[in-house]
Amino acid sequence: MKINSIKLNCRQDTALGGEMGADPVFLLFRSPVEYIENGSVKRTSGVSAVLLTSGYKQSFKPVKGENMKYDIVSFRTSAADRQYISSLNIIQDAPVSIEDDFVISEILRSMQSQSMHKGKHLSEFTEFAMRMIFIAIADSTAPAEKSPEETIPHYSRLKKLRDSIYEAPMEQWSIDDICKRLRISRTYFHRLYFSAFGVTCRQDVIESRLIFAADMLVNTENSVANIAEFCGYDSESYFMRQFKLHKGCTPTEYRRRMRAEKE
Repeated sequence: MKINSIKLNCRQDTALGGEMGADPVFLLFRSPVEYIENGSVKRTSGVSAVLLTSGYKQSFKPVKGENMKYDIVSFRTSAADRQYISSLNIIQDAPVSIEDDFVISEILRSMQSQSMHKGKHLSEFTEFAMRMIFIAIADSTAPAEKSPEETIPHYSRLKKLRDSIYEAPMEQWSIDDICKRLRISRTYFHRLYFSAFGVTCRQDVIESRLIFAADMLVNTENSVANIAEFCGYDSESYFMRQFKLHKGCTPTEYRRRMRAEKE
């Protein structure tokens, strides 16, 4: 399996699709979209993923004229790859609802980061990464024994909290304030949050801020200091250390590399 291109955090207010090329395409939509299936207009809700087969013609439109938010990966497959995808019984050429896109999003970010470094094992890494994405999609369509709402107390409120963190990373997220709203102890909150999502609330806050910062570095001319402040950091130096720890390079280096890739 060979990755042709990977683009994250894309936004547009016009239709996407038609003829997308000869190679398969994976799309992760973070906003509702409309598409045609068997001559009828269909609409997704929430996050959805779609695996378009080679040369498949499909078009996706934003709902109500809003920006369509999505990640896109174009790749080439061998006969063995196609057989593997088929063995997972993945629905192809039509969107599949994704209840929690965190795993797929993390894999995509790791793929993009690895592609920047262009290590000697890049092809093996991206192949395994895409297979993990296929597994995640297959699991999302397989019947589950019990939903998180049934097994984890306060799950719906925790999920809403997590979505809010990623929607507004610049906010000062206070664990004490969150626990007061939920009326639970800090210890119980940390245990529930980790059980629900596999990471701590603090890790999500950090990740949301770094995603937001990375987007601003590429798409704005704001200084690193201004971006750090806008993302909720009191210290520019702490922001830079945290960014390098998680992204493997300084904010300035990241801006230069990503803009060079876009060009």
